Amino acid sequence: MSTSMPKPDLFQPFRTGAGGRIDRNTPIDFVFDGVTYRGYRGDTLASALLANGIGVVTTSVNLGRPRGVTGAWAEDATAQVGIEAPFVEPMVPATTVALCPGLVAHGVPGWGKLSSAVDDARYDSLHHHPDVLVVGAGPAGLMAAVACARAGARVLLLDERAEPGGRMPAARWVAAAVAELDSHPHVTRLTRTTAFGAYDDGFVLAVEHRTDHLGTDAPAHLSRQRVHRIRTRRLVLATGAHERPIVFADNDLPGVMLADAGGEYLERYGVRVGRTAVVFTACDTAYSTAFALVDAGVSVPAVVDVRPAVSADLREEARRRGVPILPGTTVSRAHGTDGVTGVDLSDGSSLSCDTVLVSGGWNPAAHLWSQLRGTITFDDRAAAFLPTGTVAGTEIVGAAAGLTTLTECLASGRRGAVATLTGLGIGLPELRSIPRVTERTPAAPAICWYVPDGPDGGTTSFVDLQRDATVADIARSLGAGMRSVEHVKRYTTIGTGHDQGKTSGIVTSGIVAEMLGIPVGDAGTTTFRPPYTPVTFAALAGRDRGDRYDPVRRTPIHDWHVERGAVFEDVGQWKRPRYYPRGGEDMHDAVLRECASVRTGVGILDGSTLGVIDVAGPDAPDFLDLLYTNMMSTLPVGKVRYGVMCGADGMVKDDGTVLRTAEDRYTVYTTTGNAAAILDWMEEWHQTEWPHLRVWMTSLTDQVATFPVVGPRSRDVVGSVFTGLDVSNEAFGFMAWRDTTFHGVPVRIGRISFSGELAYEVNVGAGYAQAVWDALVAAGEPHGITPYGTETMHVLRAEKGYPIIGQDTDGTVTPHDLGMSWAVSKKKPDFLGKRSFARGSATAPDRKHLVGLLPTDGSTRLPEGSQIIAHCADRTLPPPPVAMLGHVTSSYRSAELGRPFALALVKGGRDLVGTRLDVPIGDTLCEVEITTTVFVDAEGARRDG
Repeated sequence: MSTSMPKPDLFQPFRTGAGGRIDRNTPIDFVFDGVTYRGYRGDTLASALLANGIGVVTTSVNLGRPRGVTGAWAEDATAQVGIEAPFVEPMVPATTVALCPGLVAHGVPGWGKLSSAVDDARYDSLHHHPDVLVVGAGPAGLMAAVACARAGARVLLLDERAEPGGRMPAARWVAAAVAELDSHPHVTRLTRTTAFGAYDDGFVLAVEHRTDHLGTDAPAHLSRQRVHRIRTRRLVLATGAHERPIVFADNDLPGVMLADAGGEYLERYGVRVGRTAVVFTACDTAYSTAFALVDAGVSVPAVVDVRPAVSADLREEARRRGVPILPGTTVSRAHGTDGVTGVDLSDGSSLSCDTVLVSGGWNPAAHLWSQLRGTITFDDRAAAFLPTGTVAGTEIVGAAAGLTTLTECLASGRRGAVATLTGLGIGLPELRSIPRVTERTPAAPAICWYVPDGPDGGTTSFVDLQRDATVADIARSLGAGMRSVEHVKRYTTIGTGHDQGKTSGIVTSGIVAEMLGIPVGDAGTTTFRPPYTPVTFAALAGRDRGDRYDPVRRTPIHDWHVERGAVFEDVGQWKRPRYYPRGGEDMHDAVLRECASVRTGVGILDGSTLGVIDVAGPDAPDFLDLLYTNMMSTLPVGKVRYGVMCGADGMVKDDGTVLRTAEDRYTVYTTTGNAAAILDWMEEWHQTEWPHLRVWMTSLTDQVATFPVVGPRSRDVVGSVFTGLDVSNEAFGFMAWRDTTFHGVPVRIGRISFSGELAYEVNVGAGYAQAVWDALVAAGEPHGITPYGTETMHVLRAEKGYPIIGQDTDGTVTPHDLGMSWAVSKKKPDFLGKRSFARGSATAPDRKHLVGLLPTDGSTRLPEGSQIIAHCADRTLPPPPVAMLGHVTSSYRSAELGRPFALALVKGGRDLVGTRLDVPIGDTLCEVEITTTVFVDAEGARRDG
């Protein structure tokens, strides 16, 4: 094929004068590699390039060899392009890109480049719940869908191509079947929709491509792709088969392609893939392509057939067209530079040609079947791996089951067009009522994976054209000791590209088997994994991107914070005020002021982001005893208890407070970032391990606003707002809660402190949050009430030695490491993590403990994450390797202490209190003293008020 520039009139030299199913009345101009070409509506980018004589599309990923089109759809392993307009795709097969106005593309050598432009297109998703999902609208799929529709089932039929009918879309019976399906109100038919993943319980994922309607004048908001999430009672896989190549030397040259693809370009798009085509085959099906090409004016100098004998019918048809058949012969090598110019044959002769059409047989497209853990077994008669066994609720039919004709489909009991769908009453009688077409039963294909003993030792015999992986690479992997095809795949990278080995995977198994001298069935295949074809991240994300990907959550009084100039930080999707600068303060000054106000007067915090979970039911006490390390069943109604949750490994997962509101009901508070995770954790254990427990969990996080009022004057503020509540220490002690009202609105207040100061946590329904907040702020004005943010909250809690889960812990920390052995029950027979605490490693003396650090210079604020090493007497960092004893987890400046301080995890830290260590900061060492974790009010007198 020529690679020269097109003529100015946009002449398409390889387009037939008539035929195909493109719309010749709707020409479309497009740009490829900076040059303008012409195609028609209904073309793919690949068919339009071929029509214009473009043989070289790109170069290969590793060797830089020229690459052209090798397939007609998703099986193509070579024609990778990047789309620039009217949408952007870094790398897609040109064979699956629908030609549309304004299309601008370029070839990419195996890797694409992400665009920096914002994608304004819409990506949607839909959910379906059909009785029957039929994947594939070829003959078998159409028959299955019609039969199910006639039985009254809700049917969803999807196919990855724009036209139904598979390789026979123009057949009269196809139109009749489609018309009948479209007349049923309970049938949904989707085109250009690829099922890319099949999972348990009838769940299938599919992506619908909607780019053929786009153009330069198309609104940017039009949906480009749509993900369909399907839950079906019955699944029928009519996914067809992929033609497989035969590997020979220099088989990667542009112009070498699958035989069926050559026929499809002619029949579907009216494109001759070359002027002179040699057909190299091991089966009958390639002959129909050879004959069609001859009828379209393409010269076929020979059909090279590896089989020693060919049927009389095929010989007669070939004779009538003047096509020589060379039985028992192979193509040993292709010649050319940027395209094929000829081939060498195994009999020593050569043929001139610009195209080689190859067919080594057919591999059932059993990918979805295998994803559902269906087995596939090599069948010698079919010369292919065929689906075997059963998969619950699933049938695989037609060519996907290894059946090559409609007659076989209808005659087969196990792998008929749909087989009997138990429970729906659909069987073979309904199927036989569907029209059929005249067909020839093909002879069995020969097994021919590659042409061995090539002149170059297999170094240019390409098995995976996308990865530049060759027969020589397979031989090298076997020489290195690989025996499993899974290991060979990883050694050679065969099948790891965008096509997932559709044409190379089974061929690799065959070559490995031949080289090892074992049956192909014993070699097996690599694992088919989703996605079946590449799926864009944008499609998977759908509308869940930007703020919808990570939703912005705001507390009920967010606007109040904005008006007061709060600086926000993101915490578990929430916008939380970090600090409130005044008069040009930076964070350091603002936090020092807020801390001092809380310690000496009164402060107020918006804690509405805390996770709140209602746990109710007769077995709620037992349930929480199993989840927490300490006892919750003994907690009296009206009281509060701090609790720690661990994973099964004994490591701290979350902490928080628990209020017992009734004998069978608790309110559980979690950390902000873990609210959803802890609810999921509770449900997982309840549903999978303890389903016998009568308990129910309900998230109240968005329904409840929480305002800690903190400091020595907090009692005055709370008492003046809630006049009906006795807030004295005698009536309302620490770790208790009381119900009251605010102008008739229920309010729950807890004596809980995360600062070490006298504190009350005010809880009210989110709808009344602003009114309660305003009242508290107004009541606090005479006392100088100060709103404070998360940074001040962190300083206050660190001064008291209260850890932040996820900051002072890292998934390897137990309650004992945190100095919280008091929170681990010795009475409970079981709870999550209990067994792990008994392991020797959980009590090893070199475990890291949470301790306090004081820089001895009294002024250095240690960077969080800094490593801690042994004390260096000469004040220089020793040469590597330097043993690391721990790291700084939290570090702040303290208004109360008048100096910086820190928390850290240090090996055997509690036994090192009073000793000195060093923290490298850049090129200098900062000396620190190990202390206990409590820096302020160790006796708790302030807290107890």
